[in-house]
Amino acid sequence: MAFLSSFVSYLILFIIFVVVISAGVFIGITLRKKKNNEKLPEKK
Repeated sequence: MAFLSSFVSYLILFIIFVVVISAGVFIGITLRKKKNNEKLPEKK
């Protein structure tokens, strides 16, 4: 039983890490695209 609770707590921690990293990557890509559009509007 101790193994199962430990496994579940690590699984929850892993899911939280994945969500935070995914949000950070998505925000970074969005900000980068916005910055590129401001810098080089003639490209589009």
